[in-house]
Amino acid sequence: MAMTGPMAKGEIVYKIYRALTYGLSPLLHLHLHWRKLRGLEHPIRGRERLGRPSLRRPSSGPLLWFHAVSLGEGMAAIPVIKFCSQRRPDVHILMTTTTVSAFEVLKDRLPANVIYQFAPIDTPAAMDAFLGYWKPNWIVIMESELWPNLIIGASKCGIGLALLNARLSAKSFRHWSRPVLFPLMSLLLPKFSLIAPLSSVQAIHFQLLQAPPFSIKFSGDLKYVVDEYEQKDTRHIEYLQKQLSQKQVWMAASIHRGEEEIILGVHNVLVQTHPDIVTIIVPRHPQHGQEIAEELQKGGQNVALRSQHKELIPGTSIYLVDTLGELRQLYKLTPIAVIGGSFFPGLAGHNISEAAAAGCAVLTGHHVGHFSHMVREMQQYNSLSVIQVSGKLELEKVLMELFADAKILESRQKAAKEAFHALSSAVVSNAWDVLNFHLLRNKC
Repeated sequence: MAMTGPMAKGEIVYKIYRALTYGLSPLLHLHLHWRKLRGLEHPIRGRERLGRPSLRRPSSGPLLWFHAVSLGEGMAAIPVIKFCSQRRPDVHILMTTTTVSAFEVLKDRLPANVIYQFAPIDTPAAMDAFLGYWKPNWIVIMESELWPNLIIGASKCGIGLALLNARLSAKSFRHWSRPVLFPLMSLLLPKFSLIAPLSSVQAIHFQLLQAPPFSIKFSGDLKYVVDEYEQKDTRHIEYLQKQLSQKQVWMAASIHRGEEEIILGVHNVLVQTHPDIVTIIVPRHPQHGQEIAEELQKGGQNVALRSQHKELIPGTSIYLVDTLGELRQLYKLTPIAVIGGSFFPGLAGHNISEAAAAGCAVLTGHHVGHFSHMVREMQQYNSLSVIQVSGKLELEKVLMELFADAKILESRQKAAKEAFHALSSAVVSNAWDVLNFHLLRNKC
């Protein structure tokens, strides 16, 4: 029976998209090369981005492909991957991401039997080659990686599709609701056997974009789950902990360019009443660490860079972490964590759960974007669990209060940790239950 309405229009839009991605393939290959020159693609595994494998597919048995765009989504997938690996040892697992930073961190955290590849770009040639080689039985996409050639190609091959931690920001929802793109979404979303949204608001977004109601099942936010991973080499962390043990400490994590000026302004006020204070700054993009350090030093600050294992000599009051994969360990060294990406419009916030799990008092700005539901849920559980501030003056005021009163600080730490544990319990098993029931069980 011929399709009518939005789905028929969606087929037309998809044919245009496929033709464009086919025609623009040479330019996309040049773009990947340009990214490689800038250090944004892996220096020797670039062929994987074109759908050309660097590892062998297991010769027999079903294969489950987890795809996450970058580090945050990849970290959220790991507990489910481990759960799947334990419950279904007969299933081979393939993990893909698109960023080098995700690769550098995840390669040491994934179970040894998980195959890791960089995800192919969404051109017909790359995606068809990838699907044709790996022949996955199921694909689990994390959050919002809705690539048309991937989804349509998988559907034509009879591959089961699931969207975990499914989300669409208000901006993305408006984008996909446009008359030109709405038919394409109407074509793509019905291909999913399972869509597990982060919240009821997200569920409504997906339903308005024509996701079948039967495919939508709640499992909880996987970014609440902090994967238990032991750092292989903790000597430097332990040494840093020893250096910080007699000092007042706070940390500003996942700081975007421009936000360090707010942090520095607050630091300059705090140091007047707490001369032994150390401010730990963790840039969202570690490659900017040296640049930020030089700017701070020009302003008269004595900065120690993590990558150089600089000691906190007397007078060093800013410790700048320009490395990857240590954030969770660093949270354990500080009683207070300010989460960046939240102080300016246009930023999307960052995950607050790791700081809460470590027992930090959690502070953030108001521009929390993708994590607004997490902030709201934690505050609903306990209003003291996440403190939101509007800028430098409010951040300064709250920090002064926390450093001045140990009981207030302890109550904020306890509130954050309790809210995290209450909301994170059973999330992974719920995700496994809906995934197993609605996808794996029906596609063996």
